[in-house]
Amino acid sequence: MKKFRKFLLRNRIAPKWALFVLDMTIACFAIIYANYLRFNFDLNLITFDTIIDDVLIVIATNSILFYVFKTYHGIIRFSGFQEAFRSITAVFYSFFIMIVINIVLSSLQFQQFTPISVLFIYFFIASFLLFGYRLLVKHLYSISVNTDENTNVVIYGAGQNSSLLKKTIEQTSNNKFKIVAFVDEEEDLIGKTIDTVKIYPKNHLQIAFKNWQVKTLFFAKQDIDLEEKNKIVDYCLENNVRVMNIPPMREWIQGHLNVNQLKEVKIEELLGRKQISLKNEHVINHLRDKKILITGASGSIGSEIARQIASVYPSSLIICDQTETGLYELEYELHQKFSIGNALKVYLGDVKDESSMRNLFSNYMPEVVFHAAAYKHVPMMENHPSEAIRNNVLGTKMIADLSEEFGVDTMVLVSTDKAINPTNVMGASKRIAEIYCQTLQTREDLPVYDSGIVQMGKNAKRTRFITTRFGNVLGSNGSVIPRFQEQIKNGGPVTVTHPDIIRYFMTIPEACSLVLEAGTIGKGGEVFLFDMGEPVRILDLAKKMIRLAGLTPGKDIELRFTGLRPGEKLFEELLNKEEEVIPTHNKKILIAKVIEYDFAKVSESINTVIQLALENKDEEVVKQMKRIVPEFISNNSIYESIDAKMFKPLYSAIR
Repeated sequence: MKKFRKFLLRNRIAPKWALFVLDMTIACFAIIYANYLRFNFDLNLITFDTIIDDVLIVIATNSILFYVFKTYHGIIRFSGFQEAFRSITAVFYSFFIMIVINIVLSSLQFQQFTPISVLFIYFFIASFLLFGYRLLVKHLYSISVNTDENTNVVIYGAGQNSSLLKKTIEQTSNNKFKIVAFVDEEEDLIGKTIDTVKIYPKNHLQIAFKNWQVKTLFFAKQDIDLEEKNKIVDYCLENNVRVMNIPPMREWIQGHLNVNQLKEVKIEELLGRKQISLKNEHVINHLRDKKILITGASGSIGSEIARQIASVYPSSLIICDQTETGLYELEYELHQKFSIGNALKVYLGDVKDESSMRNLFSNYMPEVVFHAAAYKHVPMMENHPSEAIRNNVLGTKMIADLSEEFGVDTMVLVSTDKAINPTNVMGASKRIAEIYCQTLQTREDLPVYDSGIVQMGKNAKRTRFITTRFGNVLGSNGSVIPRFQEQIKNGGPVTVTHPDIIRYFMTIPEACSLVLEAGTIGKGGEVFLFDMGEPVRILDLAKKMIRLAGLTPGKDIELRFTGLRPGEKLFEELLNKEEEVIPTHNKKILIAKVIEYDFAKVSESINTVIQLALENKDEEVVKQMKRIVPEFISNNSIYESIDAKMFKPLYSAIR
């Protein structure tokens, strides 16, 4: 068997001419054998000339038909029903042609070249042999490659197309994968077999792993419960079983599964949650036919908001960012995926530039603004507090003031959980931005604009300023998951700041759904929170990602603790101790009952910190931030000394 296997592997594909000759030899043998069988092997009844005539006619007809049906084009060891059927079809037509020739000869009162009974026998023998030898070669090859080096596989999900799936996986992988069991939770399927492979209940995974030394599990089921999927993945990883996904059949390339489409389960699939059911009709009705502006449009959140809004056909969608390349790529994507046409407007500009932003508002007159432009990296902003204020505070103030001036209906600020009890400059800057938008909503002395664009007074329609707050989003630029993936790919080490650090995670579509929903249901002045579920221990996340890559933490990949970064804390919060929550129509969405501030005092304090930032006085900037946000206590930062020295006299003054 070893010699045969080596022969097959050395001579992987037989030349076309060899298959053609073999098929022709079988057809000739079939007609000769049919003659002898018809006359009970009585050689006195069969002449050599008769045999030669039959063979020549078979060669003539089959040469043409084998060429027409391309019976010799297939790879024999991968032959399936269609391949075999093509060969049988060619033989059938040769049989049919010879029948017609006999009928024509009889009608012309000529002697038939061979009895019709012989032709029937020929057809069945040729069909059996052509079909049979293909299956035999396929079977022998399957036996030859099914060695201890093959990977025994369990497929989770025994649906309608499981038989096709089994054959496709085994053939596509060149029999590297051998399906030994199916697993499913549907009771009607349990105990039955698919192509001789038994279907087991999900609680029998342990038996399957033990009996067949399973090395890989494929998820073929697309709608598996997330909690259940996590349990199965954890069990597989504990038993050193690799976990992979099979794409749905609609994604197979021209109906065929490519081995490159078999992908490892991604950590994002296991951290996400069931998609929250938002009132999408309300969102659609609110945004359709509106002029909508998105700042920071090329970022993770901004670009997803743009995609979701593009699908509801606004009258115009204005995407604004200071990043040229990101904006260009988003423009291209939106035109490719959505029929948005001239409704898409692209504006390259900086939210800190008043002249540029005023030009944006005056030209496009947006009715709804989603403000997602911000600096978000904690260590970077800890080293550049003036820049954090210029972008996150001045930029927000600029957009908010222009929204009010130009009569925007709704402005939604995208904020972060790091704004709560901030321990870093980035979080504090976002909290200041929140406070400014809140005070714009609650102030009583509304300005009157006499620019001719909009007139406002006490009874005028007010812009609704709404804030959304959430935690880390999966797959965002610079997030921990892409960093871990890169470190694992490079062979480690995987760096974790602290063994006890935890974070909340959500998907980008979920985050953006919250933003859109908030802009729809908000009355103005609210801070919307999102039920983030259970927090994730980053160390456990790193270990799981290493195991998903088929490696062992601490053995194949080193885990290294680097210490908390400047401004970083062990856990994030969604509320500070002085805030309460109010439920909404959706139990996953809450409203924070926030502290009210005096606009005049807040505005004066914010103008001061902006001026200090424009002068690049970093230490004074941080001091002023702590005056505006007294709960801002620096952690693992050079600014911790400020907390020890400062007395916070403005704590009660600005409230």
